[in-house]
Amino acid sequence: MTSTHPTDRTDRTDPTAPTRPAGPTHLIAVAGNSPGVGKSTLCRSLADWMSSTGATVDHFQEADILTRPAFRPVAEEFAGGAHSVRPETLISATRAYVTESHAAGVDVLVTDALIPFIPSLVAWGHDEPAIARFLRALATAIEPARVTVVYVEDDPATALRRAVDREGTDWEHWYLSKLAASPGTRSVHDLPSAAAHLRHETALTHRLLAATPWHVLTVDVAGLDALRTAQHVRAHLAALPDITP
Repeated sequence: MTSTHPTDRTDRTDPTAPTRPAGPTHLIAVAGNSPGVGKSTLCRSLADWMSSTGATVDHFQEADILTRPAFRPVAEEFAGGAHSVRPETLISATRAYVTESHAAGVDVLVTDALIPFIPSLVAWGHDEPAIARFLRALATAIEPARVTVVYVEDDPATALRRAVDREGTDWEHWYLSKLAASPGTRSVHDLPSAAAHLRHETALTHRLLAATPWHVLTVDVAGLDALRTAQHVRAHLAALPDITP
């Protein structure tokens, strides 16, 4: 099972009343520094693993941002013509998602390419100080959720070539065109320039995440297959306090 949506739990004194988890929701945010690093595969594996522990898990897949009710304002704003979303809209939607999940009794949120939103903010033209302010506001907005960011990285040139081999040349054209059309990534015109941009963005992401209160696990997947990557991350997460309910 790769996706478990919230289910109500009943209170012992009132069988009609849902109860909240005993502790704060744990949000495991899986992000990657490039397409082709195995982010979504890892996300599915972590969701399955957490479900096997008995935790109630919500696997937020990358495309879910277009369909989840809490993120409807994000989808509507992006489709409204500007092809960007205001930072305050992202913060409000994420707060609503975390709050609603906790109220519904979800123990663990495993999100694919959601938090920390850095690639989108860069593409929309926000500079480093603006993104740092956004992350501070986001961290405050989703308290008291415990946040672990799993940042999966590889050399972007290698990862992009892997993505093209997997997805095909149509995907390559779509990806390059998307970057070239955005204010913050207009320098991209081919795979080498895309790789150069992603290297810059990787360094930026490390600086920005280091300033957050979140636990950050960086996973260099060069030389690792999907199984070994998942094993490494599971071992790290299992060592965290109160990883399971």
